[in-house]
Amino acid sequence: MLRAGLIGLPSSGKTTLFQLLTSAREAPRTHGKVEANVGVSRVPDERLDRLTALFQPQRRVPATVEFADMAAGRGDAKSLLDVVAYRNADALLHVVRAFRDPSVPHPQSTVDPLRDVRTIEDELVLADLGVVERRLERLEKDLKKTPSAELKKEQEILVRCRVSLEDGRALRRLGLAGDEAHRLRGFQLLSAKPLLVVVNLDESDVALADDISKLPGVADAVTTMGAAAVGVCAKIELEIAQLEAADAAAFLADLGLKQSGLDRIIRAAYDLLGYMSFFTVGEDECRAWSIPRNTPAQEAAGAIHSDIQRGFIRAEVVPCDRLLDRGSLAACRDHGELRLEGKEYIVADGDVINFRHAT
Repeated sequence: MLRAGLIGLPSSGKTTLFQLLTSAREAPRTHGKVEANVGVSRVPDERLDRLTALFQPQRRVPATVEFADMAAGRGDAKSLLDVVAYRNADALLHVVRAFRDPSVPHPQSTVDPLRDVRTIEDELVLADLGVVERRLERLEKDLKKTPSAELKKEQEILVRCRVSLEDGRALRRLGLAGDEAHRLRGFQLLSAKPLLVVVNLDESDVALADDISKLPGVADAVTTMGAAAVGVCAKIELEIAQLEAADAAAFLADLGLKQSGLDRIIRAAYDLLGYMSFFTVGEDECRAWSIPRNTPAQEAAGAIHSDIQRGFIRAEVVPCDRLLDRGSLAACRDHGELRLEGKEYIVADGDVINFRHAT
């Protein structure tokens, strides 16, 4: 399951959005402890809806994203370092306040999304700098006692990280991959995680939800940070959440929006991590499975079960749109559109797959 942690200043609407995203009925209670509340959101996918309508299965199982939220408005980097749910997060979602409400005081007295974006980014950078410096101090001592090529490589990477952090640049901007990223994984550095800035808009600015680039300064700052951004109005989302599906769709249409902000946040978080979905279908179940992009078929089979990956023989594959157009797997087979692929086949987003495997 993909995991994302919500961060942000108090009064940003972070916990409200968490409750809406995960359908949590109450705010988290931690009895003074620094911990997180965790909930799960379903990834919206029209393709799965259409496959479910076609096959009429007993179960419909969407892809999911797990969200974590700090209690009592705490979302600062110092607190996050002590919470397992955040250290293990695949990505961070920074909820930034852009709504104007005199009854909800801003901790900095004024509403300034650009300032708040930079404030939290600086906190992430400083928190990671402390972790990197402590590890470098330990490495220097270890290398004096026992010189090691592996420790030397780690030291070289961490020195690069320290230079970036001292310059105020998040580690996600270094573009570390492969062996370098693997060596840093154990440190669970916050500024290395993909970042989605969620701008909590004022009701009067809801039209910006589909084009956050019009919010002065914020879009440029987010791009410079190597992050992504999405807009949402929590006040309106609260109203939508209380409506029936048909009424909610009509409400969104009146506002000129294609989909709810919550759906856009979930979808954006999913895409930010470089994940996609393939499907398995049948009378018993239609399910979306989450895998990283560029995953070979045999590894994709492991998302279902490790036994299927080990016993992999072939994958029967058809693009979702072709299956929906033809109306059945049999029709796709008759038209030569149901292919047999080997273990090295790179699964495409929206593939419908049946794995043949040895038992």
